[in-house]
Amino acid sequence: MVMLDYKIILASNSPRRRELLAGLGVEFEVRVLPGIDESYPPTLPAAETAEYIARKKAQAYQRVMAADELLITADTVVIVDDEVLGKPANGQEARDMLMKLSGRTHQVITGVCLTCRDKSHHFSVKTDVTFKPLTEEEITYYIENYKPFDKAGAYGIQEWIGYIGCTGLHGSYYNVMGLPVQRIYTELQEFTRRHSLPDCRQ
Repeated sequence: MVMLDYKIILASNSPRRRELLAGLGVEFEVRVLPGIDESYPPTLPAAETAEYIARKKAQAYQRVMAADELLITADTVVIVDDEVLGKPANGQEARDMLMKLSGRTHQVITGVCLTCRDKSHHFSVKTDVTFKPLTEEEITYYIENYKPFDKAGAYGIQEWIGYIGCTGLHGSYYNVMGLPVQRIYTELQEFTRRHSLPDCRQ
């Protein structure tokens, strides 16, 4: 995959995002700034939350980027009944989240922002995921053995809970893992066509 002369920067600690981006054949560097504020207005529509946070992350990096760098920031949220489920703080929060998802269809939305020093482009990708009714024993087993405290909605689709619980998925599977790589591939190609390096040095 040819990305002109851009140096791709992935702003994420997530091993899943690193693995997925590497799968595109893209050479990149991981760079993470500490202490980025990921809050959002309480009145913001749930479906816009992930993209809002991805843009907020990008803004924190823009002032320290080199002219030849292209940054990828992303945020993933799980939404059920118009409620945003982020990362659980503890086992009880994880249990509560999984109970809300049990026997239901929910939405996983990943917001992505592609940014060079003076230009940016952002978008969201949504996937509908349906879970069977989960038993107390299944939820307890998953939390105790997989400790899903770093995952939005308290689950990883690629883990045991996805194997036994997911009965339907409409949209991008990789989006549920945390990075909609097919869309990113397309958007990166378009972004680099629209914004050559001289544009980003303005």
